[in-house]
Formats: sequence, C-alpha cells, structure tokens
Amino acid sequence: MSSTKVVALDRVADRVNELRRTGKRIVATNGCFDLLHVGHVRYLKQARGLGDVLVVGLNGDESVRALKGVGRPLNPVADRAEVLAALTAVDVVTVFAEPRATAFIEAVRPDVYVKGGDYTRESLNSDERAALEKIGAKIEIVSFEQGYSTSELLMRLQRGK
Repeated sequence: MSSTKVVALDRVADRVNELRRTGKRIVATNGCFDLLHVGHVRYLKQARGLGDVLVVGLNGDESVRALKGVGRPLNPVADRAEVLAALTAVDVVTVFAEPRATAFIEAVRPDVYVKGGDYTRESLNSDERAALEKIGAKIEIVSFEQGYSTSELLMRLQRGK
C-alpha cells in the first residue's frame, strides 16, 4: 500500500485532524469494496459531495470473510486499498480489522457519516450508531444504485451469465 492516501488506522486520526485544522468538513464511509464497480464509484462521488474530504474505512480480509463468507474477499486488502486510493473522490483510505466500523468511526470522528440506500438509520449497527451520536456526526443515507452488487455479479458469473 504505497499511496500517500492509504493511512494506517492508528495514524488516521492525525491525518484527519490536520485536515480538520484547515477548516475541512470530514465525510466518512466504509465497506468491503471487493470488486469495485460503477455503483461503488457513484456512491463514493455522492459521499464526497457532502463535504471537503472523504475518508474511506476498508474492511480487512478477515472481516470481509466474516461478513461475506468463504471465498471472499476476491481481492486482498492491499489491492482494494490501492484501487480506492486511485479514485479522485477518495482522499484517505484506512483499513480496520473488525466486521463493524466502530473503531474506524471513533478514530476519524467525521462530521458526516454516509451509508448507501440499502441502509436506514435504524438498520445501522447499534454500536456504530452510538459512536456517531456520541461525536455528533450527521448520518446521511444516499441513494442506492440498483443493479450494482458485487455479490450479484459473482452469482451471475457462477451461473455463466
């Protein structure tokens, strides 16, 4: 992970605080981003549009396996981080090991936290939601891009379509 955009979780607070001191509004989101597709790109652009800096928390390989099952991720975390860092909408990428993003949220302390339209405020993990409420982050749910899903793409590939 050679990109200067990729920052270790134990250093991400320092990077974000530097940006915050310059008056930047910090937006955060997280996910597995295993096979990056146009739905992800559009989602990340929408998220970035809600502030000045977009910090992406990336699930580590073991947490992807815990969330998505055997055979996932298809791409190792270093590759997924590099691909995300190459996007102009993404300013900082950090990896977290747990299936839930609570430690990531607590480290970044975003002004705005973004999830896709397949979530609601109520369906957010309760620990994540509590961490966001504690820091006073605004929770934004952005529109979901229908027809774009890594899991669906993999099922189509398995069926030979």
